[in-house]
Amino acid sequence: MTEAKPARRSGGRAARIKVRSKPLEDSVRPVRGGMEGGTFRPLSKSDIQKVHSAALDALEIIGLSNAPESGTEILKNSGAIQGDDGRIRFPRSLVEDKIDVAPSEIDLCARDSRFDLRVGGKRVYYGTAGAAVHVVDVENRDYRASTSADLYRAAQIAHALDNIHFFQRTMVCCDIVDNFDLDINTVYACCAGTSKHVGTSISEPEFADGVLRLLHIIAGGEKEWRDRPFVSLSDCFVVPPMNFAEESCRTMERCIQGGMPILLLSAGQAGATAPADLATAIVQTVAECLAGVVYVNSVRPGHPAIFGTWPFVSDLRTGAMSGGSGEQALLAAGCAQMHHFYGLPGGAAAGIADSKLPDMQAGWEQAISNVLAGLSGLNMIYESAGMHASLLGFSPESLILGNDLIGQALRCVRGIDISDDKISIEAIRSVCLEGPGHYLGHPQTLGLMQRDYVYPAVADRSSPKEWIERRKPDLIFSATSRKNQILADSRSPLLTPDTDEKIKSEFNIVVQT
Repeated sequence: MTEAKPARRSGGRAARIKVRSKPLEDSVRPVRGGMEGGTFRPLSKSDIQKVHSAALDALEIIGLSNAPESGTEILKNSGAIQGDDGRIRFPRSLVEDKIDVAPSEIDLCARDSRFDLRVGGKRVYYGTAGAAVHVVDVENRDYRASTSADLYRAAQIAHALDNIHFFQRTMVCCDIVDNFDLDINTVYACCAGTSKHVGTSISEPEFADGVLRLLHIIAGGEKEWRDRPFVSLSDCFVVPPMNFAEESCRTMERCIQGGMPILLLSAGQAGATAPADLATAIVQTVAECLAGVVYVNSVRPGHPAIFGTWPFVSDLRTGAMSGGSGEQALLAAGCAQMHHFYGLPGGAAAGIADSKLPDMQAGWEQAISNVLAGLSGLNMIYESAGMHASLLGFSPESLILGNDLIGQALRCVRGIDISDDKISIEAIRSVCLEGPGHYLGHPQTLGLMQRDYVYPAVADRSSPKEWIERRKPDLIFSATSRKNQILADSRSPLLTPDTDEKIKSEFNIVVQT
């Protein structure tokens, strides 16, 4: 990596670019969260019906095992059937009834209402997620254990990036041994670093009350929290194939009672814990998540939940996870179609790199799945930036580069406007018959410069001559520079002093802010 210096060129052109680069109001920006996708559909209508029918068959014939005692009673009281083998089976009518009860759209609130998300339909949002245990050290091309400070800084960076619409925990705080302290400090680090919607997990059911107490303090009271819950529970309520995760189910029950939105997360790995056939992998994850829909709406009808079909992919030669594959991109897009079919807010994983560093391999791996997920109209695109080594590593620099990548993905989602006021030959006529024979400086060009075109914050579009004059900076250097600037400019923490003091008086906060 080489040090950059300011370009020698300046003057009129640079001044014009600066004026045209002023931030726009959110309503007229060329890309933003919540734009509608849905143009990419790998499954036909008959394919969707086949997946749906097979998923209902799986629930009725195979069912799920290992429900906790509380969950067994909840599901049986709703009409599920427990067989002699202990498995819970779901009649079709029960599943269909609970789908009807489940909300088709939900609001994922943020502490700052500017970042609220209306989830459902084909609206698209990109954000983070993961449980990486390493941070990528791009300078030394190495990995080290992730810490609570790393998670806090990641939240600060995500807060400053326009195309990261929510922040779900990206790393495990490996410097915290006690599991309750781990859960508390994870939520604290995320909320101290960003006021966007946050996602987290809870290690044990008994810890849910403590996490909820922390959230009440941050919100200013239990009522304020329940009015605008700004943290959702990422809950692996199943252990594929077709088993409930007992402790996670109990945690989910408590969080539903506490008013926390739920991400129903089924994360089988095709070729390992899910079928290798992509269509059948979708069938299994859909069946598992439908069981979750029944569960949640049996506890509390209409509770906000995300249909979290997260099937992953194996490299069948080795059995290793292959998050950056074309198969992973297709699975996410196919799952999005199933979300639309059921009319349920949904989410899946995309943007994962198997590459260990933010290099060209990472670029194509992150781009292909992020673009297809957006084009498919996937509502919540998790793990869309920063994740490397098949989710084992997180890179702050890659999160920043991913913000640029997602901007281009969102531009693809927006598509091409062919409305009558756009399809006009007037600009062509004026340039060819009255003007200079080019569109540089034309009113149409200037008018569309910011409203229709997306410009990267870090990626380099300069000429070779300009690049050489700037001492040949590379992407990693530029991303590191922006990371350092964001962290230097960040106000920390994003909590009032009184709130911060109250939290620290009740909990063992390790995070250094």
